[in-house]
Amino acid sequence: MPITIQVNGASHALDATPDTPLLWAIRDHVHLTGTKFGCGMAMCGACTVHVDGQPTRSCVTPISAVQGKAITTIEGIESVVAQAIQQAWIELEVPQCGYCQSGQIMSATALLEKNRQPSDADIDAAMAGNICRCATYVRIRSAIKQAAAQLA
Repeated sequence: MPITIQVNGASHALDATPDTPLLWAIRDHVHLTGTKFGCGMAMCGACTVHVDGQPTRSCVTPISAVQGKAITTIEGIESVVAQAIQQAWIELEVPQCGYCQSGQIMSATALLEKNRQPSDADIDAAMAGNICRCATYVRIRSAIKQAAAQLA
């Protein structure tokens, strides 16, 4: 029996087992490749998507747990906050290799959706578990602060 999930506002009936990780449903069934596989253990953040607005590690989230919930991937974020984050990322040239950046942007967007004036501690807490092997953490923090200032 197919499992139906809502991704970026569209309904997708998947011929997959209930324990299929959301990451693979998004990439292999829905064919959106912006969400990346990093570690498979919810420790690196490359697979971060929003589930009902909450940043969620899709590599360990079974599709059975997200039925009836709104899933948003990097391809589907369109809010004013997301636009401010993306603009700051571009202006400050945050990415180097870019592999982790969709997860970084998803976590940063979720932070500013809830807290438009985050402290350094708030940023650290929201971004914990998002690993950047290129170590662009200083630029990531600066971009979050720039986006927050733009939204103020």
